[in-house]
Amino acid sequence: MIEVVGVTLKEGGKVYYFSPNNLQLKRNLTVIVNTDRGLQFGYLDTDVIEIEESKISTPLNIVVRIATKADYLKHQKNMADAHDAINICKELIKENNLKMKIISANFTFDRSQLQFYFLSDTRVDFRNLVKNLASIYKTRIELRQIGVRDKAKETGGLGQCGRPLCCKNFLTNLDNVTINMAKNQNLSLNPSKINGSCGRLLCCLKFEDENYEKCRKCLPKVGSKVKTEKGIGVVTSIDILNGKYKVNITDDGIIEMELNKHGSC
Repeated sequence: MIEVVGVTLKEGGKVYYFSPNNLQLKRNLTVIVNTDRGLQFGYLDTDVIEIEESKISTPLNIVVRIATKADYLKHQKNMADAHDAINICKELIKENNLKMKIISANFTFDRSQLQFYFLSDTRVDFRNLVKNLASIYKTRIELRQIGVRDKAKETGGLGQCGRPLCCKNFLTNLDNVTINMAKNQNLSLNPSKINGSCGRLLCCLKFEDENYEKCRKCLPKVGSKVKTEKGIGVVTSIDILNGKYKVNITDDGIIEMELNKHGSC
């Protein structure tokens, strides 16, 4: 086991693990961390915790220090300058006649790198754009193409359920979502019902799928024959979360069965 802390480099962002470096750290503190890109301002998402060392896939970077007021003010200036950089980059994109849309930008804490995130339907030759930006900001420039899911996470909004988008609100890792997950949950495969505002399959299908899998194990499959108090019948439908299923009995029509009354996992 190894001691680590979970850190996000922006609010609602992906959680990365760092060595606490013998500092007195607790959740919600702001810190300066050492990353492969240089020093970064971050938010502690966890207290100091222990995890298996095998779960750390890359060398563990350290928390350099707890952020000071001066660090926070510098971080605020970096964010303001990055916002201005977006507008400048948009003008340069027009001048270079490039088919790309800038979504966001950020400086590392030490301003050793300025990174832009953009959307594009095709590959873009942005070498000249990088030169233009480097001549203005005198730092390393990186442009990274992202997908529509990442765009939705950046911009936010409300989902079909009326709540803030999961990816913006709490979902830090955008895992692959498959159509089988919608089938496992007995959802209509109508794209308007199972696609999110990004146009891709709903993220909630992924993190809810494990619970549905557990519940489905307790239930018979549709079309299978089961024995009931009124005789043998065929399962016509299942209600996964409520633990119920309907059985067609030839003489008595369709009856409803409940796991808590007639069986359990």
